[in-house]
Formats: sequence, structure tokens, C-alpha cells
Amino acid sequence: MERLAGGVLLLWGARRAALAVFAGAVAALALPPVGFFAAMFVSFTLLVWLIDGTTGNPERNNSLGLRSAFTLGWLFGFGYFVAGLWWLGNALLLEADEFAWALPLAILGLPAVLAIFYGLATLVARLLWSDGVGRIAALAAGFGFAEWLRSVVATGFPWNAIGYGAMPIPLMMQSAYVLGTFGVSALAVFVFATPALLGTRKGLVPGMLLAVGLVAGHLGFGAYRLYVAPPLPEREKPVTVRLVQPAIDQSQKIENTDRVEIFEKHLALTAAPPADGKPRPDVIVWPETSVPFILTENPDALVRIADVLQDGQVLLAGAVRSEVQGAGLPPRYYNSVYMIDDKGQILGASDKVHLTPFGEYVPFEDWLRQLGIEELISLPGGFSPAVSRAVLTLPTGLGFYPLICYEIIFPGEIEPGLGGARAILNITNDAWFGMTPGPYQHFLQARIRAVELGVPVIRDANNGISALIDPLGRIVDGLSLGSEGALDATLSVDNVPISSAWRHNLNFWLVFGCLGLWALISRMGFIRGKN
Repeated sequence: MERLAGGVLLLWGARRAALAVFAGAVAALALPPVGFFAAMFVSFTLLVWLIDGTTGNPERNNSLGLRSAFTLGWLFGFGYFVAGLWWLGNALLLEADEFAWALPLAILGLPAVLAIFYGLATLVARLLWSDGVGRIAALAAGFGFAEWLRSVVATGFPWNAIGYGAMPIPLMMQSAYVLGTFGVSALAVFVFATPALLGTRKGLVPGMLLAVGLVAGHLGFGAYRLYVAPPLPEREKPVTVRLVQPAIDQSQKIENTDRVEIFEKHLALTAAPPADGKPRPDVIVWPETSVPFILTENPDALVRIADVLQDGQVLLAGAVRSEVQGAGLPPRYYNSVYMIDDKGQILGASDKVHLTPFGEYVPFEDWLRQLGIEELISLPGGFSPAVSRAVLTLPTGLGFYPLICYEIIFPGEIEPGLGGARAILNITNDAWFGMTPGPYQHFLQARIRAVELGVPVIRDANNGISALIDPLGRIVDGLSLGSEGALDATLSVDNVPISSAWRHNLNFWLVFGCLGLWALISRMGFIRGKN
């Protein structure tokens, strides 16, 4: 290992840059659908050795050494995000004649921007770099801070945070209930980077002992929550939920010529009899934008829904909602979810708060128009963001907290206590991305939200993956990607305390502070020892 580490340290130029990109791309193997978390041990070990070899005197944070460290982090991040997000280009290919020009922006441009955060991570780490286990703590603190930062900057995009690679199965998800995704990310980087100590042997024993302790705690806590902790009493009467997954091709939805056929397909799946031995569903869920027209402008559609729903059933359906602004002003449109009863009456609605940039709105549209960049202005959009999110409360009193599409990836935006709701409702349309890693990655993040908050997640997708997820991240039942059908599952609402983002943030900053302090003390000792 010493020879291997020495060889990496001595690399320079194109070979050094290529290895950094390669290390980042290898790390993406830990993400769904592969889920090979051990790949990150290779990636972060290589990254530590590459930073060890940054140009300049390690005793001093000269500009050359800092620039080199930032560049390495950026290259690592570029490899990671290209390998992990290339599937975003699939959405543009659905209308290739109009949007193919934007493929390089999606496949290379976005990763190039996101990689800046990992460049900042290695820059922070280089400021606190030393020659022992302290540098591992510095790298972990830097990446933990970077993951938190990219969840809040420019509306945020915390997709594929490093911590997700450390949580592929429920046994390895439970730490998120205490630490949140960003806390897990910081400690995961520490563990993944620890094998780098084999290259110098300095700090090997304490570093390995701590890493083994963290892994043991991670797995032990998971085993306790899954197999040892006593079950909590149910707070509400179990509810049978039907998840409708019509698997409608996205190109068919875009063409907008088969609206009646699409609507009737949803109704047919809704009306299908339950499987043998299963009770009649109480709640039926349709995916995001499943209703192919404005409901309030089509009373006949509400009549058809009433014809299909049985007594006492409630439909939760994704649809576009319009709102009149006034005379002479165009209406506003919202990406919404409606709650409709068996009489065809709209009992409530909730609009999407966090819109998808360049998918549901164009950021800085007026500024881009002034610059004359008409190609960007022509990208899909047109939705307005809601000011607040409304809890959808069934006539029985059970409340659902609606998160539409990728709103589920933002743990910090979920209201403390879920506004009185006892389950999360996540509707989405991942058919934009076809049979690619995207839907699998999206689904994992929904499972982690269930664990973080300690509440079930009802997830319904047009093309999959639809599932009922319990508060421990386990799949109660589900429909696979690309399959068509209707699934009935029993929702049990336990009397478990709902966790919150503020607690996760507090624990994350405690972890960050401990890692940063350790790195700082090691750095000071390193400089004194050299002097």
C-alpha cells in the first residue's frame, strides 16, 4: 500500500487529473441501482493520496497548493456527477428536435457546476491538512459542509449526497434518524477515506479503531431499530391505500392527443377489484400530473371520478391547477395534488412549493431574455410556486403531508411535525427518465426521508417506482420500474415521535464541529512538529 500511495502522490499533469475523475466516477457505483458501497473506499482513499501530493509546501497554505486541492476536488466531483446524473439527458431526448442542443448542459454542464461544491470540500480540507488521521477528519468535515451547502445554494440540489452511498439497505439507513443525511455523509467520508492511512501508517491504529467503531455503531443501531426495539402501538386505524401506476409513456403525455384514453386508464385501474383476501381500498392515489386537463374546467371529469369511486373512498390525484389573477392577466398554473371524494367534490388541494429549475420554471427568465438567450427561455416551464404547503386531511382525520416529485429530496424544507400529518404523500412522474438510474436514485431518497422523520411514505409514480414505505425504510409492497398496475397496501400509522430537520441539523453541526476541531488541532500539531 505504501508503494501504491507513493505512486499516486507522484502523479502529475493529465494522469493526475484523469485519476481524480476516475475516482469520482467509481464512487458513483455506490449509488442506485448498483448500490456497491465498497466502491467509495477506493475513491476516497485515492482522493486522500491525491491531495497529499498537491503542489506546494504542506506546512503552508500557499495559493498554489490550495488551487491544486480545489482542482482535484472539482475533477473528483465532475467524475462523480457525470457518472451519477447522465440520465438527466433522457428528458431532453423526448423532444430531441427542440431541446437536443441542451444535452451538453444537462450531461456535462450541471455536473461541472455541482463539482464546484466538492472543490470547496477539498479546499477546506487542504486548509486543515496534516500527515495523519487528522487529514481524514479534515476531508470528512469538508465534504459534510459541501453536501449541506449544495442543499441550500441557488434553490439547492442535494441529489446523490455521499451519505446515500452508505445507506443502500434498511440495516444501514437507521443512522439517518439521528444524524440526517448530511451527518451520515460526513461520517461516511471519514470511514471511506480511512484506508488511506495504510499508505503512510501514521495514525493507522486510532484511525482504524474509530472507523471500525463508526461502522459497528452504524450497523448496530440499524439492527436494534429493525429487530430489537419493541413495536410501537398504532395511533390510527390501518388504512388500505391503492397505488395506481399506469406506466404511460412520457412521449404520449407530451403529445397531449390521447387525454381521454389516459384519463380512462387511470379510472380503470382505480375500479379494478382488490386482490383475493384484500380489503377494498380506502384511499386511491394517482401520480403527478395524472389528470390530463384542468379539473375545475371539466366538470364531466369529476362526474366520471364519482362514478368510479365507491362509498367512502377518497382519491388523491396529481393535476395542474389554474388560478385566475384578474381581468387582463393570464392565469397562474400550479403543479398540484387534489383530494376528491366519492361524490366528485374537491375536498382540498396542495400545490408544489419547490419547483424544478428549467423543468417547471426558468430561473432568471427576465435577465436571460435581456441577454437574448432565447434557447433557454424556450425550455419547458410555466408553473408558479406555492407560498406554503397544505396538509391533505381525510374525512377520517388522518393527514397526509404532500411532497410533489423531487420535493422529497429536501429534508430541510419539511415542516416540523409535518403540520399535524402522520404520513408523507409523494407523487411523481419519473417516466421522463425512462429505464435509467434516475428513478432508482429518486426512490432511495424517498426511503431515507421515511427513516429520517420516522413516518411512512406513500409513493406513487407514473412509471415507477411506486411503493408504500414504512418508517424504517422497508418496502411494505411496491410496483417495479416500468410495470403497470394497481397495488393495494395497508398503511399503519405508529405512535412514533416524528423527527425533524432542526434536530438533524443540530447533530450534523456537532459532527462537523468535532471533525473540524480534530483536524485543526492536528494541523497545528503538524506545523509545530515541522518547525
